[in-house]
Amino acid sequence: MEKRWVQAVQGNKEIIDSLAQQLNIDRSLAQILVHRGVTSFDEARDFFRPQLSDLHDPFLMKDMDKAIDRIDRALATQEPILIYGDYDVDGTTSVALAYSFFKHFTENITYYIPDRHKEGYGISTQGIDYAKEHGYTLIIALDCGIKSVDKVSYAQSLGIDFIICDHHLPGDELPAAVAVLDPKRNDCTYPFKELAGCGIGFKLAQAYCLRHHIPAEKYEQYIDLVMVSAAADIVPILDENRILAYHGLLKLNSKPCMGLKALMQSAGGDKVFTLTDVVFTLAPRINAAGRMDHASEAVKMLICDEDGEALEQSSFINLHNTERKTTDQLTTAAALAMIGDCEILMNRKTTVVYNQSWNKGVIGIVASRLTETYYRPTIVLTHSNGFLTGSARSVPGFDLYEALLSCADLLEQFGGHKFAAGLTMKPENMQIFSDRFERVVADSIPEHLLRPEINIDAEISLSQIEGKFQRILAQMAPFGPGNLAPVFVSHQVYCVGIPYIVGSKHLKLTIKQENSITFDCIAFNQSDYLKDLPQHKPFSVCYTIEENVWKEQRRLQLNIKAIRIEN
Repeated sequence: MEKRWVQAVQGNKEIIDSLAQQLNIDRSLAQILVHRGVTSFDEARDFFRPQLSDLHDPFLMKDMDKAIDRIDRALATQEPILIYGDYDVDGTTSVALAYSFFKHFTENITYYIPDRHKEGYGISTQGIDYAKEHGYTLIIALDCGIKSVDKVSYAQSLGIDFIICDHHLPGDELPAAVAVLDPKRNDCTYPFKELAGCGIGFKLAQAYCLRHHIPAEKYEQYIDLVMVSAAADIVPILDENRILAYHGLLKLNSKPCMGLKALMQSAGGDKVFTLTDVVFTLAPRINAAGRMDHASEAVKMLICDEDGEALEQSSFINLHNTERKTTDQLTTAAALAMIGDCEILMNRKTTVVYNQSWNKGVIGIVASRLTETYYRPTIVLTHSNGFLTGSARSVPGFDLYEALLSCADLLEQFGGHKFAAGLTMKPENMQIFSDRFERVVADSIPEHLLRPEINIDAEISLSQIEGKFQRILAQMAPFGPGNLAPVFVSHQVYCVGIPYIVGSKHLKLTIKQENSITFDCIAFNQSDYLKDLPQHKPFSVCYTIEENVWKEQRRLQLNIKAIRIEN
């Protein structure tokens, strides 16, 4: 499917020119900064040099004082505490952070991760029963719980208190917990709403240290875990998240926790990790534990304090990741064949597919792959404990959560965000749900959202790309949602030499413009262009600029996102 090229409007010329002059940078870079809300020297300083001292006061979060009061009471009496979390990257890093932090203050603490296959997402009855059976009377739940009204009520009846640290959208009713920490609460005035679950846990640790005048290093040591969770959960890398990601990466690349260090080594990571490396190298491995076995294995690795044990645990998780890759590739192929063989599915504006034998641990990955292929809201379902359980993914610009809300009466439960969600339904509701979901989406989604687009930040000539330009560009990192790596467009470029295919579907080429040096390029999954690229005629390219390291040699490389050949 050919992508639409959407170029950003230039913006206020006077502000752009002034910022370029103040910072002594290329005007195209100043234009990108202004588009991202950086309009003055002081704002540029804060953007390029994020400071931990600029983190918000955690007590601005609704119920934070109640949470710390309840934890103080528990620690004062050596009351047993259970740290409870979800089985994904955000959940396991949250649990690792909270458990490791509070273990400094009590020995009466353990953690619990629900089994993805047996218990499902969120607070489970089994988890509460475990707490009761083992004498835990305070549960701190992270990255889940905001909709667990009935489960928290059940825990209350057993004499168990809850502190909920979540970042998902609340329902109409909040659980009757001692404290509910969630910036997305309607009555929470916390200045930043987009922390990941581990970020909420970090704020809890920060608040505890502030209350008791404990040095900041006590909670800041876990900032690499917070960064990993933010990267994996695809939260906007803005405001506090930018500060946490920036300093988390510094720690990851200098003195990471032993678990992450071991995982980097087992993944062959003898390099400087970026946020993108975390998303595509570390996060899938951490997730693999919960997908293929039990997520507590990931927590074990993340809380290790001995190198040998951490390496052993990371090797175990690497094996799970290899198994996960095979499973998700086979499931994706089966799902694509299912769609391709059905004219009705092919012609819909949504994808809803089901197979009772699909592994519940990989259906989220498969949903993402199907969305990439057909570019429309997608739900992948499998059978689990008498119900159909599924993962949903959307396309940029369409609110998936609102669409599911319109089908809520057909669902046993659902939760998530605009672009990703989980859901459970009775088997007999599947066809009715599929038809209604299609109708809701078809009636509300604009046609242009069903075609992928490339958002272009600026048009530049290749001659603008030189050392200083790239150094300034690199300082705009970490890149992620809200601050994506800038995409440039250049016209009238020519091939130098003969393009060729690497791997099975990636295109390597060298390009130049008149009066520019040559640039090596990689165009992933674009081998189809090989037969169309003109040898002596100009064409246009969209690309990001990156540094390619090969055999310890560093060289600028253009990562081509799209090619347009003029007729």
